[in-house]
Amino acid sequence: MRVQNVTQVTEFQLLGFQTLGEWQALLFAMFLLVYLLTLTGNVLVVAVVSQDPWLRSPMYGFLQQLSFLELWYTSTVVPLLLASLASWGRSISFSACMVQLYFFVFFGATECFLLAVMAYDRFLAICSPLCYPLLMSPDACRQLVALCWLTGVGTGLLPSLMISQLDFCGPNQINHFFCDLLPLMQLSCSSAHVTEVAIFVLSVAVLCVCFLLTLVSYVFIVSAILRIPSTAGRRKTFSTCGSHLAVVTIYYGTMISMYVRPSAHLSPDINKIISVFYTVVMPLLNPVIYSLRNKDFEEALRKLMRRQGLRCGVGAGGQVCRR
Repeated sequence: MRVQNVTQVTEFQLLGFQTLGEWQALLFAMFLLVYLLTLTGNVLVVAVVSQDPWLRSPMYGFLQQLSFLELWYTSTVVPLLLASLASWGRSISFSACMVQLYFFVFFGATECFLLAVMAYDRFLAICSPLCYPLLMSPDACRQLVALCWLTGVGTGLLPSLMISQLDFCGPNQINHFFCDLLPLMQLSCSSAHVTEVAIFVLSVAVLCVCFLLTLVSYVFIVSAILRIPSTAGRRKTFSTCGSHLAVVTIYYGTMISMYVRPSAHLSPDINKIISVFYTVVMPLLNPVIYSLRNKDFEEALRKLMRRQGLRCGVGAGGQVCRR
């Protein structure tokens, strides 16, 4: 029989990296540096693509959306991680925890959909260049982007709603640095079997399907590259696609290893290390790999910086900026 008189937990304690006591100051400095670089890199991508009229192709539009997404995705997790490492506060209310969980799943799922769309865009550009302008028209791109965001909104609802309905009567210590799915289900004092199965099915549907679509797109892309007669052209295209595929594989690989395993449970410390990859490292790598290593983007960035430099000069009273 289910006990009706259950004292519900009103707040959780995030343990984070408490076991690494003497290393917490170093971890704080490292994560803060990575976070600031992530914000800078992604803001640069959004600003440059917005300002440069030559970067109006679908590829750069999708990259801008990805960078905008990464700003929110990493900011959902990292500030709380930094506060925990600095001992500013490790407690989080039940409602705030559910809100963080929702936005984490929402942004994570949206990124999966967006990466699959970006791979499809490259597949069309390389394998069907004549049909590309028609299939990737501005209206089609806007619809694909809207579909990614709206599907992400819906994907985040199911896990957060189901976990919020579980009973949490103690203990209230989450052995993680944010409110993640598995640690929360492990704390529940009611049966979480149905919730675990539903989240597993959802994870397979989102992660595995998006990864397979992305992988198939790159298989066709590689096949098309192999038919390029120029050795230099093959090498250049392989270099670009190889780095893209490596980043996508790391992202999907770490996410799948965390959420597509209903009965197998890794140690909490390994879970935290894996989580660092897709919540801290990948938001920094994406703008570097996809944009900052791109020659057209580098040229657009230089032009933007030159324009900003021309607007500002140093006068007798200090720096003077003109519109």
